[in-house]
Amino acid sequence: MRMWANLLGNQLVWLCAVAGAGRGWQWPALLAATLYVGSQLASSAQPRVDLRLLALALVCAWLVDGLAAATGSVRYAAAPLGWAPPPWIMALWASFAMTITGSMAFLQRHALLPAVFGLPLAPLAYLSAARGFNAVQFTPPAWHGVLLLGVCWGIALPLLCGAARHWSRTAAFHPAGGVSP
Repeated sequence: MRMWANLLGNQLVWLCAVAGAGRGWQWPALLAATLYVGSQLASSAQPRVDLRLLALALVCAWLVDGLAAATGSVRYAAAPLGWAPPPWIMALWASFAMTITGSMAFLQRHALLPAVFGLPLAPLAYLSAARGFNAVQFTPPAWHGVLLLGVCWGIALPLLCGAARHWSRTAAFHPAGGVSP
């Protein structure tokens, strides 16, 4: 049941974020992400691992979407600073971080699987946000932005999954947060 709530909750955050951003609103993403992340942390078996992943995902957001915005290959709706990822994108990354140990935990089993998922599937989410909601705009030629996001996600997702795998093992070995008995 938790796996389905994790998966569906993240998809609802995505929908709120892109639908809101397409209308120029930040609040739907921020509210949905706050509720979702809070519920996932409250029910997490390893909340410290999830909090670390959340922090790492926010760094990835600044690198991936910040790079895409700074190069001008991707323009985000509802972006107060054109060169930085908007708050709704940050909310999406925070929410996505909660899936790494939840519904996307299967990606941790194989070193190449996260890259295989990240490279093609992440740009599809951006294209959906662009075409369905006007939350994202690719500057011509659009394939430059799509390729940039695919490559960046092809690096970021393995990083997140590797960190989750490592931190989960460490947490299991030291259940008191790294303090040996």
